Amino acid sequence: MKLCIVAVGELKSPGLRGLVDDYYGRIRRHVALEELECKPPRLVPTLERAVRDATLVALDVGGVEQSSPALARRLEGLGRRGKGVVVFAIGGADGLPRDVLAQAHERWSLSRLTLPHRLARLFLAEQLYRAFTILRGEPYSH
Repeated sequence: MKLCIVAVGELKSPGLRGLVDDYYGRIRRHVALEELECKPPRLVPTLERAVRDATLVALDVGGVEQSSPALARRLEGLGRRGKGVVVFAIGGADGLPRDVLAQAHERWSLSRLTLPHRLARLFLAEQLYRAFTILRGEPYSH
């Protein structure tokens, strides 16, 4: 399995960048992970490049809400599709464009709460790491 996170904007805060990178490092113990940051007008071309032969999951407030165990099982299932590449798209302050939402294979919501896109990236990283610990029965998941 390979994961790719495509996100609008840069994480400029050293503290937030450090937290996200810590989770990315933990995830990379289990699977390959790539992060692509882009400016809003470059989102669609960046996604088009990343999504070839991949499953696109759009993070969207109107998406499906899941428990952590359900997310883990869903992630495992997506990893078995095609070439096992899963791309997560995180929009900017206005969310993802309609055309991106339309081409997404799945739409997930991280919370009913409105999250700044920078924090959504941290939430996603933590939940992906948690998913791998759940799938492996590791104690972090409890």
